[in-house]
Amino acid sequence: MSFKIDRGLFKYDFIDHHAVLCVPVDADVKEIRKRYLQIARRLHPDSSFTESAAQKHLGNELLSKLVNPAYEKLAGDRTRTEYILILSQIGKRLVQESTSVTLNTDLAKQLVEAANVDHFYKSAIAKLAQTQYDSLEQVLQVIAQVSELNLVYLMRSAGKSSAASSPPAQPKVQSSPPQANTPIAPAPASAKEGLIVEQYVRRAQSLIDKNQFAQAKVELQEALKLEPKNSRCHSLIAMVYLKQNQLKMAKIHFDNALKLDPNDETALQWKPKIDRALGQQTSDQKVTSSPNNGDKQPDKSGSGGLFGGLFGGKKK
Repeated sequence: MSFKIDRGLFKYDFIDHHAVLCVPVDADVKEIRKRYLQIARRLHPDSSFTESAAQKHLGNELLSKLVNPAYEKLAGDRTRTEYILILSQIGKRLVQESTSVTLNTDLAKQLVEAANVDHFYKSAIAKLAQTQYDSLEQVLQVIAQVSELNLVYLMRSAGKSSAASSPPAQPKVQSSPPQANTPIAPAPASAKEGLIVEQYVRRAQSLIDKNQFAQAKVELQEALKLEPKNSRCHSLIAMVYLKQNQLKMAKIHFDNALKLDPNDETALQWKPKIDRALGQQTSDQKVTSSPNNGDKQPDKSGSGGLFGGLFGGKKK
């Protein structure tokens, strides 16, 4: 049995795994796993919802051909990142080809005009998830509806994570008679890249919390390749450098963060301390190089000295 969907992101030869699981496109692994287990219990042949032989067969087909592959793709960090990168390329291709996008569902059309995009989008996704697999014969239509929401959300998210002071232009809906398809302009690829950056930042923050600073730095460096003017990324990577006792690099990125966002709380908190520490470091080096200073050497310890002082004293 084959399952064909030709609306939303599926229309562009892309399998919308988020729509299959009915989770937001920025869902984390915990949320994805929780949703997968709910669906798997619903579709399992022993479920009370699938009493007839035909229902059991259809449920098993949906589970094996749509749901399990979606979970496998979204559960792993590497495969999820690759998947989102492909999503980004779809956005770029739509812009290059000037392809028009049509919407069939009222929810997707309402999302185009919604004032609070995140709230409307996530509320709509959560509501659809409650009944998505209740009627197995209607599952593909619901997945298509979710995919249209995902498409519009990606478009409305254009420039969301940038530091620009003015909000991005919103897609316009042309007035049309009931039941007619509604054309809207395709989204800039920056919306998809913004989602990728969010993935990098989320993983980096998790690694920082685990004191895995080297890995966190790699994630943030990749994020800055996509968005070099992202103040949050600069601030986070500055903290990573600070934790690694690389004060000069931390200062550079805190400076960048404040240029992009003068109200960045982390940068405002730590930059003055780093400036004082670097000033003290320069003073100590001058004292050390004095001919009257004997054999005294500056403290280069990563666990004590200036670094230890910044974080409340030397580590023991």
